[in-house]
Amino acid sequence: MDIDIIELSKGSAKFVLSGTNPAFANGIRRAMIADVPTLAIEYVNLYDNTSVLYDEQLGLRLALVPLTTDGDYVPQSECSCGAVDGAGCPNCEVSLRLDVEGPKMVYSGDFISADPKVHPADEKIPIVELKEGQRVMLEAIAHVGYGRDHVRWQAGVACGYKHTPSVEVEPCPECGNTFVECPENAVFMARSVENLTEKDELKCVKCGNARHIFDLTDPTLKVSYDQHTFVFSLESDGSYSSSELVLKAADVIKGRAQEFSDILKDL
Repeated sequence: MDIDIIELSKGSAKFVLSGTNPAFANGIRRAMIADVPTLAIEYVNLYDNTSVLYDEQLGLRLALVPLTTDGDYVPQSECSCGAVDGAGCPNCEVSLRLDVEGPKMVYSGDFISADPKVHPADEKIPIVELKEGQRVMLEAIAHVGYGRDHVRWQAGVACGYKHTPSVEVEPCPECGNTFVECPENAVFMARSVENLTEKDELKCVKCGNARHIFDLTDPTLKVSYDQHTFVFSLESDGSYSSSELVLKAADVIKGRAQEFSDILKDL
């Protein structure tokens, strides 16, 4: 199995995964979306809220503010303190305070966290606009959870893959030149086959609309795909960097494979 990185930034990545099958590729995709544990606000203790938002609306907004996730925290269901849907301990929950008076726009960066390593991934997420005399004072309790349980814990917000396209073009049997048009610009117009590079092929979405500019009688343009090579695109909500998200997803699959192997040995 090989990985070739095409694009890599803190919040997104694009890479080619080769030498595997659709089951494993889909397992990575699902793990990034549903199985990587993240921190998110689950409970809110409101002490004062005179903003235009109802308490429930404010709580919903806060729940979807991505928090940087530290690996030292564990889900409450797995914590030694035994707390389930209640007050936990420093190993399974973290507190963030918010106390702001208007007039001003309240942003996610206004939170004060009890743990400096846990804070909103983006400090410019707008929460509510306060007018003169309005105030919001609250304590938000964040717990570790999984995207399969609620979208607030979904670290991968745009994770998908496709089979690696393969575009085969033969020169015109009469003039020897090649002129191709493609609605996605995956295959550029070119005079020679050599100008159709692999980088261009990765843009192909197999729409079926690529064609020779001239109506050629011979079927000289073929679009297929490699069943064992996949182009991945992903975006992180900020809980982890894009590279950390992929590695965490791989660890999830590795852990489950080991667990399944142990079960089989005990049979």
